[in-house]
Amino acid sequence: MHTTVFSGAVVGIQGLVIEVEVDIARGIPAFSVVGLPNAAVRESRERVTAAVKNAGWQFPLERITVNLAPADVKKEGAAYDLAIAIGILLASGQAEATTMRTLFIGELALDGSLRKVPGVLPILLHARAQGFARAVVPLANLEETRVVEGVEVLACESLRAAVSVARASPDAEFDAAIDGRVVVKRAEDPVPPPRAPASSALDMADVVGQEAVKRALLLAAAGGHHVLMTGPPGAGKTMLARRFAGILPPLSSERAIETTMIYSIVGLLANGGLVTRAPFRAPHHSASDAGLIGGGGVPRPGEVTLAHNGVLFLDELPEFRRHVLETLREPLEEGSITISRARNAVTFPARFQLVAAMNPCSCVAFLQVAHYVPEARLPGGPQVIGRASEEATAGSGPFPEAGRSPVGNQPMVCSQLGDREDSSSGSLLPGSYSVSGLQPIP
Repeated sequence: MHTTVFSGAVVGIQGLVIEVEVDIARGIPAFSVVGLPNAAVRESRERVTAAVKNAGWQFPLERITVNLAPADVKKEGAAYDLAIAIGILLASGQAEATTMRTLFIGELALDGSLRKVPGVLPILLHARAQGFARAVVPLANLEETRVVEGVEVLACESLRAAVSVARASPDAEFDAAIDGRVVVKRAEDPVPPPRAPASSALDMADVVGQEAVKRALLLAAAGGHHVLMTGPPGAGKTMLARRFAGILPPLSSERAIETTMIYSIVGLLANGGLVTRAPFRAPHHSASDAGLIGGGGVPRPGEVTLAHNGVLFLDELPEFRRHVLETLREPLEEGSITISRARNAVTFPARFQLVAAMNPCSCVAFLQVAHYVPEARLPGGPQVIGRASEEATAGSGPFPEAGRSPVGNQPMVCSQLGDREDSSSGSLLPGSYSVSGLQPIP
């Protein structure tokens, strides 16, 4: 017997509906999955077999073939487990399905319970555009689905609950007594208002002194400018940069959904709800080009995409490999990054504010005395600074002007540490400052 159910996949940051075709025929017992599955999808055979048995059904001892269509799209992850199990139960006559087009997404544990999977939000947004009215997801994914209007979402705790949902009529009522917990989000339910973002633990008001730099960062935040900070070790560059995202305004509804989609795909949604605060990413200087801009056999988002609508902080800028920095040219100019592979090309959004920090010189001895000894007594001092800035920024394609207008950090004097009267993050004190405007964000 043959049956078809629907699941979903993610290509880039866009959802895609996957048809899960299940055929059960007489023959030597076998269970095969075709349609370009990766190792995680092929291993679903073991998870589905154990889950079906432990949930109280008979697993058919016949020849089972599962096809994931379209067959030319690489299938990854465990999100197809639920759809495969439902298809096997329907094809073997052990369950019945409603006539409504329903999407099934979820990973199965061996005991039949459902586990959270990444990428549910973009899949549901695409399914809504394709005319799907219902979706069955794991209970742990419920929060991120509340922002999708027009689709009834049934969040299930187990395979038995999902089968009960598939068996029910469209107007059936669900409660906690249906073989496990089921929580329903109706299609007509309004999108809940975004929760106020939690106050950041890193507050610019905690920084004592550095008023000129704080003023420059405030202007950069208001104007969407990129920033390069230079100064000796311990001057507070990293401390200030990590508090930069805290002075940015909350994300608009459109940007919040876009950012939440990205974090849903990579599985970084902490509480499952909307991401309403500008993200902050700080990759280590040993990051590869694929880690920074994204990559892989099936392209995955990199740090520039995770920083979309937020801040990308590159600490110790000269320590990044030159070819890695060169890959930032397209994101800085276009606000997106396109990764091409033999099978397809994927475009990821990458519109962020770049904040970078660097020491003006690699000579530790020079840095320790730079602010106390006249330059005339330091042979080659000014030239060393010039070479360091040139090598780190001016000669690199993505930073043609960054090295010429840095924000300078000065070391604190001990007597200033006790004076907190003017340490507010909103103070606009006069002073010399400059913002390196690589490119304003439109």
